[in-house]
Amino acid sequence: MLDSLLGRAELKARIEELEEEKRHLERRLDAESDRRADAVTARQEAEERVNRLEDRVADLEGRLDDGDADAGATLAPRGTTDLRGDRLDEVLARLRSVETGSEGALTAMVGESVPDAVADALGDRAPLVDRAAPCLVCTDDAGLVSVALAPPLAPAPFVEWGDGFRLDSDWFHPPDGLTVALVRSDLFAVGRYDGGALVDVETVETDVQGSHSKGGFSQARFERRRDEQVAAHLEDCRDALDARDPDSLVLLGERTVLDDLDREASAVAAVDATGEPEAALHDAVDDFFTTRLTLL
Repeated sequence: MLDSLLGRAELKARIEELEEEKRHLERRLDAESDRRADAVTARQEAEERVNRLEDRVADLEGRLDDGDADAGATLAPRGTTDLRGDRLDEVLARLRSVETGSEGALTAMVGESVPDAVADALGDRAPLVDRAAPCLVCTDDAGLVSVALAPPLAPAPFVEWGDGFRLDSDWFHPPDGLTVALVRSDLFAVGRYDGGALVDVETVETDVQGSHSKGGFSQARFERRRDEQVAAHLEDCRDALDARDPDSLVLLGERTVLDDLDREASAVAAVDATGEPEAALHDAVDDFFTTRLTLL
């Protein structure tokens, strides 16, 4: 009765109503947070799936044959292999040892389209070049040699007849003075080649949160925080490269951050290099300086 006389009963009832409304809003907020967390996770998974599909599409597009469909289905290279180290040097030495007449050896760096000279020289085997491109074609007028190489530091497209094949070492091996950098969202390593060895290696590691949080209301803040950490890490990478100011640069690393680095380079390639920074850099370099050989 005292509560009624003082008007407290009405206030208590109103408080209960507001408490119930607050609980209702909290439930809605929790549900909305869960949906946002699910959406962020789904977006991350979709991005990873897109990257895998892009790699698959690029591989399949490289296998397409512009010629007759039936002929293309049966046409296949005599063999393919990856070359590095001593084996690469041995194969290059064999190709360099080929001697012909003054116009008997054709060397052609093929880009987006197969030059007429290559198509004429290879005949119905020319579609194999289109599949392997970009590639360096070596063939002779007698048809004794017919191969395509994918040099890591490929030159601009050209077509050249001579008395031997043109195979510059700098297309296949890192030249002195070349700077190579490995860029990941949490790691950066950079070094310079001198005397065929990677020297003056510098590394940067950043404590970046993982790809996913536990979900809930903090997911959006988690994503923002991680993006800020990655952006700060990339800024440190840019500073390290600016301090070196290399004349020639190769960028390797995660596809998702290479574009964000926004740096001109002689070559840019996605590689899967994990582990400690310096070891990861060496693994990335070994992966990049591998030459694909196709026997046409």
